[in-house]
Amino acid sequence: MPLTFTLDPAITPALRDGILDLWSDVSNAGGAVGFVPPVTREDIRPELVRHFVGLAEGRQRLLVGHDAAGEVAATAFISHNTHRLQLHWVWLYTVMVHPRHQGKGYGRDLMAAAAAAARGIGRVDAIRLTCRGGLGLEHFYASCGYKEVGRVPGAIRVAPDDDRDDIIMLLPLT
Repeated sequence: MPLTFTLDPAITPALRDGILDLWSDVSNAGGAVGFVPPVTREDIRPELVRHFVGLAEGRQRLLVGHDAAGEVAATAFISHNTHRLQLHWVWLYTVMVHPRHQGKGYGRDLMAAAAAAARGIGRVDAIRLTCRGGLGLEHFYASCGYKEVGRVPGAIRVAPDDDRDDIIMLLPLT
């Protein structure tokens, strides 16, 4: 059963809790979404609040995928650029699919829904995202049409003596 995607859903306590559960489950399964396991919902809450502030200020958009049971199964945040010379592209952040749904094609569905959402924003020529090296994520994004356009060696420190590359990917929309 495919996910049902919603752009800019109402932020309810159930949605907030669903995103916190998703984010902690993805992080604790080793997902590269800004944290290193083990993490709790309370570790993640301040970062989610920052994302919600961006939504309230109109700087970000939220794309949520719900599974057949109505549970939050996937998310991506689309962030507008504020620099006047970079208004023609957006960032994609916090791209997650719940571990219980991985391997079903939902990641590709999420990336396609994010591209469709960005195209609907108007005058957006491309999507940029970054991913953590060492996990093969760049191969997944490349299979979704993204191209590696930059790499900062050792920019992400996940543990002492464990530095990973910060890989910059771009999806042209035009």
